[in-house]
Amino acid sequence: MKHVNKVLVTPLTHADITGVYAGLRPLLAGESDQTSKLSREHAVARIAPGLVAIAGGKYTTYRVMAYDAVDEAAQDIPRRVPPTITERVPLLGADGYYALMNQTPHLAEKYGVHPYRIQHLLNRYGSLIDEVLGLADGKPELLQPITDSPGYLRVEAVYAAAAEAALHLDDILARRTRISIEYPHRGVDSADEVARLVAPVLGWSESDIDREVAVYTARVKAEIESQTQPDDTSADALRLEAPEARREVLDPVPITQPESV
Repeated sequence: MKHVNKVLVTPLTHADITGVYAGLRPLLAGESDQTSKLSREHAVARIAPGLVAIAGGKYTTYRVMAYDAVDEAAQDIPRRVPPTITERVPLLGADGYYALMNQTPHLAEKYGVHPYRIQHLLNRYGSLIDEVLGLADGKPELLQPITDSPGYLRVEAVYAAAAEAALHLDDILARRTRISIEYPHRGVDSADEVARLVAPVLGWSESDIDREVAVYTARVKAEIESQTQPDDTSADALRLEAPEARREVLDPVPITQPESV
């Protein structure tokens, strides 16, 4: 914040922060190097015949990581493995993205939404935009913004449940969208509306809706309270006390040992 305030006429304060991105970096450990000096590259190792492990790396190099790991694993396959074509395969929704961006006015007229909404959807879904907006065919109310999270259309919540494997409210509000970190209410004010939007898709009853909203609200409350704790142990304890939307796996999962070669 101190760096950005150097170029702002009106300085920002912590009260202006709605959400931030943070995460652990899986750096390869060094002998005594500082964290900032540790390698952000990855390493591939054959732990045992037929078992390849990869460590380190980062999201932006995932294709290279996969390339190297598969090359290593392919050495144990008793036949020729064709060369990779990963550099020629576009990500889902990327094919035709720029052409569709040029058609923004046409798409806005076709679906009856503002051009900036089309650009938002293209940046989120790319060439899948017709698939997303197709869910609003005959249901114009789905083209309206989510009331307390107006950066997103209602159809985006429905699409998350129908096509993106979202099963619970936190899947939609915290993972398929960024509502949980883009709005001060962290998705709580939109929880009931979103739950009712996806209920027909996920087969939720009224009691299911109430449970999902209650669980999500409790988890957000626990997260907010955890951020006021003096140490990680206290913070983790609060988070662990929060209810979980997913059912626990109570029965042990049997592990079958591979036959020795």
